[in-house]
Amino acid sequence: MSEARAALWPWLEKPLEAALAQLSSHAALLHGPEGVGQFEFALALARSWLCESKPAGQGYAPACGRCASCRLIDAGSHPDLMVILPEALQASLGWQSGAEEGDGGSEKSSGKTKKLSQEIKVDAIRAVVQFSQNTASRGRAKVVLVHPAERMNLISANTLLKTLEEPPGQVRFVLSGATLDELLPTVRSRCQAWRLPLPTPDVAVPWLQTQLNGASPEDAKVLLDAAGGQPLTARDRHQLGLDARYWPQIPKDLLNGAATALTQWPLSLVVETLQKVCQDLACVAAGAAPRYFPANSLPAATDLHLLTTWAQELRKTARHAEHPWNQNLKVEALLLQARAVMRPRPVRAKPTA
Repeated sequence: MSEARAALWPWLEKPLEAALAQLSSHAALLHGPEGVGQFEFALALARSWLCESKPAGQGYAPACGRCASCRLIDAGSHPDLMVILPEALQASLGWQSGAEEGDGGSEKSSGKTKKLSQEIKVDAIRAVVQFSQNTASRGRAKVVLVHPAERMNLISANTLLKTLEEPPGQVRFVLSGATLDELLPTVRSRCQAWRLPLPTPDVAVPWLQTQLNGASPEDAKVLLDAAGGQPLTARDRHQLGLDARYWPQIPKDLLNGAATALTQWPLSLVVETLQKVCQDLACVAAGAAPRYFPANSLPAATDLHLLTTWAQELRKTARHAEHPWNQNLKVEALLLQARAVMRPRPVRAKPTA
């Protein structure tokens, strides 16, 4: 059983109760920062809408986890629930989209491994349209969950519009995602928005400690800050090799050309870390507080123009992080670039009158 089906993260329990009481539209649009559990929250909504512990028409409460409907969802076989995910996310989230069976997973054809799609394809949305036209098998409702909603390409999003605006029968939609600016305005306008906030540290830090085999509160807080307050991201980055005791050393190691530990990290994590260094240095240069690193771990403010140019270069690199680069050469080039941007510049003397 996946984590998403087993339990809801502690910081999502009260928002779920509020959402069940206030979401009145047939289509909900969940949004907020990544790494707080949007998919888990969306699934919890779907479970609650389909839960059979209360008679229909008496409002909604968090799913009981014991009725036939909840057990069917746990087994991934509820006939009135359709979960739509990109192929590349299905395994990590523990769901195989019924709309893409036989099309997902790593398949080998003609000796080549199929690359899993990061998009939600139009065939999956066409299956949603067909699914919504059928009568609810258990007579309660039908629910369609789309995550991340911004991964629908233009054709997919347009295919969903009419059904999203005028769903037949008892169909409800829950769309979730982080970068809603990439979602069509016509899709957003047909949904009731619901924002998921970052959890407070007093809730996230103890949870993170349990995930890190009893790490100290100080180490858990460092990792939480490193992830921008997103506890699931903090956990995942730690599993990729991010160490709480090393994290504050990274800016000065970059400046001194001693950040060799980063060469052991995945390229995507290296780029993400450099982006956070760049952003915090820009904050310091503008007189603001840093977000990801302790203030005393950052070198003196760097030229803001150079930081802006560096940020643009890092964004380009991030878009192509999955390209089959030579890992060592690419990381070495990124570290040299970082050192060049961060090194102190001599202060030019003001001309005398």
